[in-house]
Amino acid sequence: MAYPFIALIIFALSILMIMSGRGGGNFYVLTLVLAGVPMHQASTTSQFILLASALSGALIFGKARTLSWPLVLFFGGLNASMAFIGGFEAHLFTGTGLKMVLSLLLGIAGVVMLLPEKPVRRTAMARLGFWNIHEGESTYVINLWIAVPLTLATGFFSGMVGISGGSFLVPLMVVGCGVPVRTAVGTATVMLAATAATGLLGNALHGGFNPPLALSSGAAAIVGGLLGGKIALKTKPKHLKTISGLLTIVAAVFMMGNALSGK
Repeated sequence: MAYPFIALIIFALSILMIMSGRGGGNFYVLTLVLAGVPMHQASTTSQFILLASALSGALIFGKARTLSWPLVLFFGGLNASMAFIGGFEAHLFTGTGLKMVLSLLLGIAGVVMLLPEKPVRRTAMARLGFWNIHEGESTYVINLWIAVPLTLATGFFSGMVGISGGSFLVPLMVVGCGVPVRTAVGTATVMLAATAATGLLGNALHGGFNPPLALSSGAAAIVGGLLGGKIALKTKPKHLKTISGLLTIVAAVFMMGNALSGK
C-alpha cells in the first residue's frame, strides 16, 4: 500500500483516537499490518505515530486545562518505564503471538468502558495504599494496590505490541478511580507521549524503524491530533466513553481475525 494512502488513513484514525483519549496504536498497528508492513516494524512505526499525535492533542487539552498533572506523572511515569521494557523485549515473541495478546487485552478494556458506571469513592481516605488527589472541586481516591500493578502491566504490554495504553488507562481512571471522563481523556493523551517515546526507543534499539513511512504518517497524525482534541472538548462525556469502548472492541475483533488468518 502506498505511503500517502496509509498517511490518509492515519489522519482519519488520529482524529477519532485523540478525541476518545486513546493513542490509537492498536488501529495504527492494524492498519500497517494490513498494508503489508511486518509486525515488528509496524510496532515501531506505530509508536512514532503515537508520539506525534499525542503531542499535538496534548497542546489542545493543556490549553483547555482538561487534564490532571498528578495523574499524568503517576500513571505516565509507571506506564512509560514499563513500555520501554516491553518494547525492548518484543523481539522475543512472534508477530502472531503479539497480535493475539493485544486482541484479548483490547476486548477486555472495551467491554469495561461500555459497562454502566458504578458509584466510586470520592471522599478522602487516610489509609495506607490510598492516594487522595484534590483538584478544584473534584476529589479522586486512587487505590494504589490496584492502580500500580495494572498500570505496570499496561505499560509492559503496550510497549511490546506498539500501542500507547490509552485503551486501558482511560477505563482505569474512569471506572476505577472516579476521574471525570473528559479529564481522563485529556490526562491519557498527555501520558501517551511519554509512553510512546519510551516504547519507540525500546523497539528501535532492535531496528525496524522505517523513516519515510514514519515521517509521512507522523505528519498526518499531528494534524489529526489537533483536530481530535478540539472535537473532544465539544463532545458530551457519555458519548466519549461509548465511542472509546466501541472503537476498542472493533480493534480487538479485527486484530484477532488478522492473527488467526496468519497474515
